[in-house]
Amino acid sequence: MHTFISSIDHLVVTAPTLESGAAWIQQQLGCALQPGGQHPRMGTHNQLLRIGADCYLEVLAIDPAATAPAQPRWFGLDHATPSMPRLAAWVMRTNHIHELAPLAPADLGPVQSMQRGDLEWLITIPTDGACPMGGTLPPLIQWQTNKPPAARLPESPLTLLGLKLKHPEADRLRAWFDRAGLTGPLELIRSGPGEATGLTAGFRRGAGGELVQLDSSRS
Repeated sequence: MHTFISSIDHLVVTAPTLESGAAWIQQQLGCALQPGGQHPRMGTHNQLLRIGADCYLEVLAIDPAATAPAQPRWFGLDHATPSMPRLAAWVMRTNHIHELAPLAPADLGPVQSMQRGDLEWLITIPTDGACPMGGTLPPLIQWQTNKPPAARLPESPLTLLGLKLKHPEADRLRAWFDRAGLTGPLELIRSGPGEATGLTAGFRRGAGGELVQLDSSRS
C-alpha cells in the first residue's frame, strides 16, 4: 500500500496563440509571463508564471512551427482550437503516478514520459486529448528532475489563494483527492442540474493584496 502525497502543480490556460494568451494574462492578472519552451511530442509550446513557492501558471498553445503529433494534443487543443484564452485545467503533482492514476474517478489515459529541454516528467494524457470531467479532474504529473519549473521561475507579484472546482460528481472527486493525499487551497462544490461546471482560481496580486481571479466559464 502506497502513501500518496499530492499537491497543486500548475494551472493551464489554453490560447489560440502564445501572444494572445500572454496578453490576456497581462490584462486579467496584471503580470508578464516568462519564456517557456516547446513540447515536440505534443506540438505545443508555452509561457510560464510563478504563482507560489511550488506552483505556476502555464499558457499553452499549438506551436505553428511544430510537426503535428501522432496523437491528439493534450488539454483539448485539437477538439476545438480556442478562439479566446481560457482557464482550461489544472495539474496535480504526485509521488506514485502509476499507482494513483487507475484509482481516478474517470480515465486519465496512459502515463507518458515527456521532456522539454533538461526537464523530464511523467504525465497522464487521455487518448482523446480531452480534459476529463470538464477540467476539474486533473492530469497527474511526477517530475523526474530535482528542480521543476516553479523553482526555476523568478518570483512574481501573484500568489494563488485557492482553486474552486464545481462538478455534479464533486463527492467522487473529493474521495479521490483524499486518497491521493492532496494538500493545498482546494474547494469542491457539487453543481446541480443545469448549473455550470468548471474551475475558478483566485489570486492575491502585489503588496496591496488586490484580489483577482480566472474563471473557466469566461474568456
